[in-house]
Amino acid sequence: QVQLVESGGGLVQPGGSLRLSCAASGSISSINAMGWYRQAPGKQRELVAAIAPGISTNSADSVKGRFTISRDNAKNTWYLQMNRLKPEDTAVYYCNAPAIWGFDLYSWGQGTQVTVSS
Repeated sequence: QVQLVESGGGLVQPGGSLRLSCAASGSISSINAMGWYRQAPGKQRELVAAIAPGISTNSADSVKGRFTISRDNAKNTWYLQMNRLKPEDTAVYYCNAPAIWGFDLYSWGQGTQVTVSS
């Protein structure tokens, strides 16, 4: 079992930055890859970035060059650095296995709200 807890969201002005954190506990050794998803009101959840050993990629064209995913192995924590934020980045952000790469999803955490507004 893997438990995921997201944090770091908040209210930020357009053009600003935030760093989200995803702390994992439980069967850490079973985690091979991790992704960041987001879900805006009325929209489906989408994968925006994912990482696996030796691989780092932004899946959504809308965040390329602005969002970067990383991992701190010692802390069992994954991060999403978000720069040059736009109002359309407003959503609840979640971390979980990148299902698009064929990994089984873990139980979803509560997510962290990101609001980009002036």
